[in-house]
Amino acid sequence: MIIVKTTEEIELMRQSALVVSKTLGMLAKEVKEGVTTKHLDKLGEDFIRAQGAIPGFLGLYDCPSTLLCSVNEAVVHGLPTDIPLKNGDIVSIDCGALMNGFYGDHAYTFEIGEVAPETKKLVQITKESLYVGIREFKVGNRVGDVGFAIQQHCEAQGYGVVRELVGHGLGRVMHEDPEMPNYGRRGRGKKFIDGMVVAIEPMINGGTHKVRQLKDGWTIVTQDGKPSVHFEHDIALVDGKPEILSTFAYVHEALGITSTDEDEFRKEALVL
Repeated sequence: MIIVKTTEEIELMRQSALVVSKTLGMLAKEVKEGVTTKHLDKLGEDFIRAQGAIPGFLGLYDCPSTLLCSVNEAVVHGLPTDIPLKNGDIVSIDCGALMNGFYGDHAYTFEIGEVAPETKKLVQITKESLYVGIREFKVGNRVGDVGFAIQQHCEAQGYGVVRELVGHGLGRVMHEDPEMPNYGRRGRGKKFIDGMVVAIEPMINGGTHKVRQLKDGWTIVTQDGKPSVHFEHDIALVDGKPEILSTFAYVHEALGITSTDEDEFRKEALVL
């Protein structure tokens, strides 16, 4: 069942999302060669609590960490480790926070030092596909329209679109209806209505779309060992159009990136 949010609830969800956005922005300054993802996890937990929120992943489904850090061929759900990040790595950091009774949940893939050109392109195309998908989240469309758009954008480059893992509705629980696959057929699936809030999160592989789970019971990796990229935003459907509640602006500011990707999905400029 789709749980429609009121205007007031959407504003509370924006606050929860911005906790995650600010956390990712803080981590952007710390993600570098020689740093361990366990260290990043501790920084993330402390920062979220300092903002008056609760880590959204820690303890959820028995998750042992605040962050899920997926390095190179890890697609998602990577548990933090003591292995230092190295030059050329990529790492998706997925983060959640619970505040005001609502969850925020989004992810960003970071590049460590000099990343191979083919991997850098995968990062770029996956990030583009996130906004391609968001553009289709509007009244009159259906779940399949978002998935189709993301799938077409990525498969045109020869990339694999993960099937086993999908985006989702978001609210007072981390995972609500509807499921939001990154593949699909136009005109299929549940219809979008005002007040919906979803997490759209392309998980795109540099090779095959097939994945497997490691023995830790969490980490999902590509079957062929090629890198995978993951980006995620929280979006509300307001007045028939998508409105991004989360932002990568804090990450971009930390990394010195200039971007207008989010501008079309905001009613007014974001003040950092």
